Amino acid sequence: MQNLLKILLRYSNFLVFIVLEVAAFLLIGFNNPYPRSSVLSTANQVVAWQHEQVSEINGYFSLRHQNELLAEENAALRNQLSAIDSVQTGEALYYAAAKVVQMTTDEQHNYLTINRGSKDGIQRGQGVRNGDGVVGIVRTVGRNYSVVMPIINTHTNLSCRFAKNDYIGTLIWDGKNSRFAMLTDVAAHMVVNQGDTIITSGLSPVFPEGIPVGTVENSVLKEGDSYHTIRVRLHTDFKRLKYVEVIQNKHQNELEELNHGLD
Repeated sequence: MQNLLKILLRYSNFLVFIVLEVAAFLLIGFNNPYPRSSVLSTANQVVAWQHEQVSEINGYFSLRHQNELLAEENAALRNQLSAIDSVQTGEALYYAAAKVVQMTTDEQHNYLTINRGSKDGIQRGQGVRNGDGVVGIVRTVGRNYSVVMPIINTHTNLSCRFAKNDYIGTLIWDGKNSRFAMLTDVAAHMVVNQGDTIITSGLSPVFPEGIPVGTVENSVLKEGDSYHTIRVRLHTDFKRLKYVEVIQNKHQNELEELNHGLD
């Protein structure tokens, strides 16, 4: 509804102008028989333009509805695949589709809000992804909405691994660009190439292993350095993010309790 109002406000002056022009042409045309046919032709063009604008607005809302249905279908398909995988891996994962209703991308501590909450089974600490890859971790949960801390937040760190050899590193964000993050703790003896695929490590119950994170954009290793400086291009484009899936690991609470018991 807000987007519709924005569209109407954007074209309000033009629409008023058109209405006044049409009224003037109609008054001239119907009081003068000679130009009447041309006036009617102009009016028909205006009406056609108005129908076109209405059609575009209707198409916009129809497309949004189709996107919501597609998000639900993707989550359902992922749940089916998860049920098959659970037979072999023992992981009990459920994916809940959600829509992003609020988000920041240009701050140091970015966040996003989704339209799912405790009534939908959402809990603090659950992982969030989309069709491209990792998005973030649920931090605050209300009944109907939840706040997610994305990986483009300087407080976030994510355990990752190289898909080519399973070497572990930690993904952090330097607060500069929402399309890139830094992979740390990768020792100098490791061979890093541009285009190497980075995935989740599976070393925490938040994200299962193998979710796409990004690809190596470049790597710098200066003489005497013990670790690479690796820049990763993230698969998720946060500036275009609309729909996500919350990962509900049925064993997550048990695993976290066991880990806390070791502290």
